[in-house]
Amino acid sequence: MSNQSSSSTPATSEKGNGLAIASLVLGILSLCGSGVIWCGGILSLVGIILGALGINSKGKGMAIAGIILSAVGLLSAIVIRIFLRGVVSQYMPNILQQFLNSRGY
Repeated sequence: MSNQSSSSTPATSEKGNGLAIASLVLGILSLCGSGVIWCGGILSLVGIILGALGINSKGKGMAIAGIILSAVGLLSAIVIRIFLRGVVSQYMPNILQQFLNSRGY
C-alpha cells in the first residue's frame, strides 16, 4: 500500500473562479436589491469589478453572467431611483399639505 495523498493546491484560476462565482451571486443580489436605497448600486458595482477580475478564469461564463446581471441591476437601480424621485417630488408636497390641513395646522 502506498500512501498517496491527493493534495490540491489552489491555483490562480481557482481564485478567479471564486471571483466569477462572487460576481454572479452579487449580480443576482443586485437585481433583487435594486429597489432598496444604495443596496442595488453598491452590489452592482462590486459585482462588475469582481466579474472583470474573474473573467480570465475557468469560470469565464459565470463572470460574464455576473457582469451582465450586475449591469442590469445597476441600470434598474438608477431607473427606479429616477422614477421614485419624480413621484415623490410630484405627489409628496400635496400629500403632506393634505395631512397638515386635516390635522388643523
